Amino acid sequence: MLIAGQLLLADQGNCRIAPGMVRIADDSVVEVIVGDCSPRADIGGPDCLIAPGFIDTHLHLPQFDAIGAQGLSLLDWLELVIFPAETRWEIPQFAAEMTGRAIRQCLRHGTTGFCAYATVHQAATEQALRVAQDAQIRGVIGQVLMDREAPAALCRSASQLIAETAELLDRFPPGGRIAAAVTPRFAISCSEELLNQAGQLADQRGAMVQTHLAENVAECERVRELFGGRSYVELYREAGLLGPRTLLGHGIHLDDTDRRQLAASQARIAHCPIANTFLHSGTMNRHLLRGAGVGITLGSDIGAGYELSMIRVARGMIEAAVSLGDPPPTAWQAWYAITAGNADQLGWSDAGRLVEGAVADLLVIRPDIPWTDGPVDPLSRLLFSWDDRWLTEVFLRGRRVY
Repeated sequence: MLIAGQLLLADQGNCRIAPGMVRIADDSVVEVIVGDCSPRADIGGPDCLIAPGFIDTHLHLPQFDAIGAQGLSLLDWLELVIFPAETRWEIPQFAAEMTGRAIRQCLRHGTTGFCAYATVHQAATEQALRVAQDAQIRGVIGQVLMDREAPAALCRSASQLIAETAELLDRFPPGGRIAAAVTPRFAISCSEELLNQAGQLADQRGAMVQTHLAENVAECERVRELFGGRSYVELYREAGLLGPRTLLGHGIHLDDTDRRQLAASQARIAHCPIANTFLHSGTMNRHLLRGAGVGITLGSDIGAGYELSMIRVARGMIEAAVSLGDPPPTAWQAWYAITAGNADQLGWSDAGRLVEGAVADLLVIRPDIPWTDGPVDPLSRLLFSWDDRWLTEVFLRGRRVY
């Protein structure tokens, strides 16, 4: 298959566009031709944007039906809306059906890879992993670990949760296109025993760690109450949860010491600007984190986040920086963040780029506006004029899925 158009090309922390063609064979990109946009192509045309699939580094599969619970802060939102929604996953078939719906919604918005949370239910998490594997989307899904400070129906013993997560890692090992992850929800809902065992398991298996960090002021205060005054970052460090395979949601309320420790550990922060605004949690300071050497990814955080489109999440990243008076990312950097940038931070070397040998997870975007010529940079024009209807085709492993 030959796909032609304006190619979105990653270029040292930015993106650029150039006319060209991508040739797909089986599940991979076998050739990228820059400079020639042939009318003989099977798909596309000179006015199309051909992009690698978008990557969402932080979302919650059980929360897709809970989008829009407005007016609550984090801890009240969890208690009143999210914990009841996650209780429904005690039925594995419901979890399978919902995961399928969530993946279809992701694909319709151009997301071809994600890092996702399930619930405490092992059977439901396994169903979610199997549905994702069958759909051939890329990513990790973690069974949520909680042994306290949550409804009894959603708590398990530390030993049970670790044993169940180990079984999932056996069935969906790290490095696969779909893999299990070690996923403590956040420090409040985990005993020190559970955090320590989670850190040990992740280290033993080389597994990715997903958890939340410093999203809300009341949350941070509760962590200090529960753990003898220790800081959130120090607690995770002592539990062995910080490292180059660690992805920490939010990271809003941090000080200079926290940022230095995160940089030294090579842990990443998943910036979720839309969700942070929706729950009135605060604004993550991307400028300070990057300046300290902390890696940043972008996530939708569905369902505190309400934007399924990673284009709109990237726009939210720019708006968050502007609100703080910091130098905002450019449109080029925004496109890079949701493609090659997220892929690089996750260690997905064959994703997020239109290069020979990459897996053919691709998007065909057909804007109905004159975007390639005019006084505005084309990528900025598309970012700020974005219409979901422009996304006309999505490919996973070279197979058209939308």
